[in-house]
This record gives sequence, C-alpha cells and structure tokens, in this order.
Amino acid sequence: MAEDELAAFRERWKEELTSDRDERQLVCAASPLSDARGRRDPKNSYFQNLENLNEDRSPSREATGGCVQGASAGSDSEDQPEYVSIARSLLDGRTSPLRDRIQEERTRRKRQYQSMTSACSASLQQQRLQQQQQQQQPERKGKKEEELLDQLIQDLNEVNDIPFFDIDLPYELALKIFQYLGRAELGRCAQVSRAWRVLAEDGVLWFRMCTAEGHHREAGVSDSPCWKSTLRDCRSSARTVRSNWKNRVGSISQLQFELGKVLCDVSCSDRFVLAGYTSGDVRLWDTLHWDSPASFLKVNGLSAHCVPRPPVSHVQVNSTVAAAAYEDGCVDLWSTETGGEPVHHYQSPERIRALALSPDGAALGSAAGAHVRLVAADDRGYWRELCRARLPKNVESLVLVPGRGQVGPLAALSAGDAVHLLDPRWGGGPRTLHSVYGHPVTCLDASASQVAFGVKRAGWAAHDGGNKIHVCSLETGKPVACVGDSLGDFTCVGLRDSAPHLLVCGNKDRRVTVFDLRAGSSVASLYAHHLGVTAVQADDWKVVSGGGEGLVCVWEMRTGAKLWEMHNRHPVRRVRFNAGTLVTANVPDDKSPRGACITDDDLTAHRRHRGVICHYDFSEDALSQDHILPICRSDYVESSGYNYNIGLAVPYDRLPGSRPPL
Repeated sequence: MAEDELAAFRERWKEELTSDRDERQLVCAASPLSDARGRRDPKNSYFQNLENLNEDRSPSREATGGCVQGASAGSDSEDQPEYVSIARSLLDGRTSPLRDRIQEERTRRKRQYQSMTSACSASLQQQRLQQQQQQQQPERKGKKEEELLDQLIQDLNEVNDIPFFDIDLPYELALKIFQYLGRAELGRCAQVSRAWRVLAEDGVLWFRMCTAEGHHREAGVSDSPCWKSTLRDCRSSARTVRSNWKNRVGSISQLQFELGKVLCDVSCSDRFVLAGYTSGDVRLWDTLHWDSPASFLKVNGLSAHCVPRPPVSHVQVNSTVAAAAYEDGCVDLWSTETGGEPVHHYQSPERIRALALSPDGAALGSAAGAHVRLVAADDRGYWRELCRARLPKNVESLVLVPGRGQVGPLAALSAGDAVHLLDPRWGGGPRTLHSVYGHPVTCLDASASQVAFGVKRAGWAAHDGGNKIHVCSLETGKPVACVGDSLGDFTCVGLRDSAPHLLVCGNKDRRVTVFDLRAGSSVASLYAHHLGVTAVQADDWKVVSGGGEGLVCVWEMRTGAKLWEMHNRHPVRRVRFNAGTLVTANVPDDKSPRGACITDDDLTAHRRHRGVICHYDFSEDALSQDHILPICRSDYVESSGYNYNIGLAVPYDRLPGSRPPL
C-alpha cells in the first residue's frame, strides 16, 4: 500500500513539472522577462529550479547548444539549491539521497558550465550581478532560509529509514505507546533518533517504572530531576543489599530490656519492634531513631496499681499504632509517634487468646475465648467499637485482612475445625468459609484477596494425601488451591508477605515448602529444623525460617542452598524481614523457669532465660560510623564495651570511629 501511494505521488509531481515547463519560455539576453524571472514568486521557485534542472539534463539541449542553453545552464549552476538534487533522487526512485550523489551532480554541472561558449559571457555576467543583488538582502532572512533548508535536509534523511510518527502523532499518544516498553526496549528506542530519544527518556516513563519496582512509592514526578538515574541508583543499591544478604555483611544488634524480666511476645513492622515482658512492661524500639522518646510505653492506670502487674500475653504494632494484651484481659493501645499514656483501653472478661492489628490502618481485633471484638479509630482519631460476635468454639487464630483502607476491617478467624470471616458491615455475625468435622485448623494467614490455612486430617482422611494447605478467595468464598501432602502438622503459613502467587509454609516434619499457587506444585522443599519449623517468611528469591531449636536459617529459593544460619537459646517465635533488615525473636516457652530466681535486686542474673531479640541490618550504610551504636564504638577499657558481645557484628579492631587499643 505504501509503494502504490509513493508511485502515485511521483506521477502527480512529474505532471505538475511538465505543465509548468510548457508555460515558461527562456530568453538569451536580459529582457523584461529576465527581470520578471528575477522577481518570480518564491512559492514556485522550487518547481522552476527543478524544471531548469531537467531541461539541462535533456540530450537535445546539450546537442543544439546556443545562447539560451548557456544562459539557463549558467544560472542553474550558480543559484540551484541543494534540495533540488535531493528531490531529483526521490523522483528517480532512490530512497537514500546521499552526499556523494549530490557532489556528483555538482561536479557534472560545473564541467558543463566550463564547456559553454563565450558567446553568452555577457548574459552570465548580468546574471551574476543579479545574484549579488539578491545576496545583499537582510541577514535575518538569509539565516532563516538556511535554517529551514538544513531542517528540511535533516527531516528528509530521517524519513528515509525511520518511522516518522513523532511528527504526525501527538506527543501524548507516542508516550502512551512507549509506556508498555521495558528498560531494554527504551534503551534501544533512544538510539533510533533524537525525537525517539526524547520520548524514551521522558521522566514520566521512568517514574512509573521506578514506583512499579517498589522504589519511592510515596514520591511525585517532580521530586527527582532525572528518574532514569534514580532508578539506576536504586537497582544498584538493591544489588548491593542482596549481596550483603547472601554474604551476611552488615550489623547486628540485640534489643534488650533488663527490667522486663522474661520475654513474652514480639511484634515488628518495617520500622518498629514491640516487645512484652512478664513484668508487665511493654518496650518499643524505633530502628531508624534508636533514641526516640516514644520507646517507653506506660501501662493503663488500672493495671499500674496492681501488684504484681499482670504479664503481657500478646503484642502487635504497625506504622502508627502499638497494642498489647495482658493476662487479666486488659488491652492497651498507644501511638507510635508520641508513646507515653495509652490512647485507648478496654477490658475483656476472659484472657485474650488472639490479638491482631491491621497492617495498614488503625483497626484492632481481639478474641477472648469464643468472643470476638473489633475496634477502630474514626476520622477524628477517636476509637470506637465496631462489632462484637460469638463463635461456637474458642478462637485460636485471628488475622485482619490488609489493604482494606477506608472500607473497614475484615477479620479471618479459626476456631476448632472451622474458618470464619467477620465484617462489621454485614451485621449478621460471622460467615463460615471452611468447616470439616474432625479436621482442626492449625495455622492461618491472609492477603488482600485470599486466605490460607492449614488443615490437620484425621481418621480415614489421613490416608488421602495427608495434611493440606487450603487457599480460598475472599471475594467469592470459594477454594482457589489445595496444596501440600505432608504427614506432619503445618505450624505456620506465609501468604501476606510472600511474592505474588507464592505461598510458604512450615511443618513439624522439619521441612519448609514453597508452593506456586498457579500450578499447585512445589517450588522448593528445604530440610530445615530438626525440632520443627516455628516461623517462616519468603520473598521472590530467599526464604528465612526459624525452628524450635533456636536456629535461624536463610535460604536461596532458586538453588535451595543454605546461605547462612544463626543460633540462639529458645525457640524462634517471630521472623520478619524487609529489603534491608531482619528481626528475629527467641521467646522462651517457660516464663517462670525453675532455678531461675529473677528478683529486683539481681537484674542481671540468669540472662539465658530471658529470650533475645536480634536486629540485622544489611543496608549499604550498615557499616558507616553514624549507623553503628555508640556502645559498639567503645574501647575495652570501658565497662560498656567490655560487657558487649561485639564478635557477632564485625571484628572489633575494624570498626570505624573506634580508638586504637592501649
């Protein structure tokens, strides 16, 4: 189709030139016609020059010679523009008008001019005088014509081999097409032409690509002068962090609170770590600002006057709210920004068995026996109760679905052999998602669109493939996948923090398994812990697991190789990591060990019974002087440095900022 249109265009152009040639007449000497020719219409000058050029190339004109031929040849050889040769090449069917062809054409016309007879020398001199008069026009007009001519030649060269849609197509539509390309495709398009390079390096394209990969999600387009360089730096930093993860390069900190006695429960988010102790104290650490004043959380007035204070049973924390439940049924909530006194408090008649906090909102769910309560903060910051419900059996696990935003909290609960969903908007109590008599639910987790739970099969069903992990859709309530084939009970499952379409679970049979929900098959099966898996989390390339023997293992998912491991006393009850940090918690099973008399007079005794919280930092600046805690930069002559186990981080004499040993 394109070739037919090009042929039709050539025929129309030739017809216009032929009709123009019949109407014009050439004269030998200066005459009124020659003056009129000197003052011809600039709109028709392009076709007139092209006509003279065609007449010069005809053999009849060269054979007859004469005054007319000399005059026309002399004038064309002097003032014939460069684009006429390009147009002639296009008419002849040559789609690549190159500089050498133009030079050949000029050489031919120069030789033809030198062979002219001397009879027309007077007319040539007269025409030269006319050209000199034309050259004395204003410089501004001449510069403008030269710029237009250079632009025309440049455009013709680009039209030759490049789709020239950036002139015919609006910039916004071209940008809409380019947004479907990846990094490699945009790099290739930037090498095509200058126009394509402007499109391929547009800041909006690279900003969307940067946010799609998880970098600077809260930033705007105008926050960076060059998002392409920003994305390059982010990817380079990510490669460095991954290398630090694999080689265990970074810093480690043990979060301790001597007054808290024995550790009861730990919760962590991307920034905060919250711990509850048998002394009734709740401690909050800000991993970005270690000396934050919000670290000390006060208990409510009723529990503060109790002697002794009830121990902490459960804790939960997100980016804005921290919550703690006590053995006497009290629940306190604090603000992570201010700390201090609780912002909300309520009392349950029974001991709190499950506590869940929304990952991205101010909503809290608690379960005491078979009673469930949901509370949330309104737009003004006041906490109010949303609903209460009672289940047929005692609640064992409670999870709030993430990503609900302003819609309201949605709770997933496991009670005995059933899984229920509770939404305050329904108003009719909880709805049953799964229930099989005699098959208890052992673990539970939920993402924004799905809920996963482990089921222990008994009786005749135990011989039908063993224990299973069921995945159901929250929108339809129907099963999506059923994976797993294990004789042991599933102790933990990770769906919310895993990569898309991946599910990781731990089992009492000592294995960590990663499943692909799309295919329903196992991606990796790792023999991890000889006392069973107690905590697990995975992303797109690594798996971190904790066992009952106190061992924390980091695995590479693709190869199934163990990258490194760390051991502490007591079982690992909490594992949480993000791009550059890892938090592990070893919580003792026995909160009052025999022979470990921890009194107020001897706070440092029996440290091995307290439990430990470890914070690993694998970021690029983990070894910088500003990032290392002051206690790590102390000398052996100081008591604080002498009592600190610094061998877990890096060799002591290599720490920056430390003084040489005496």
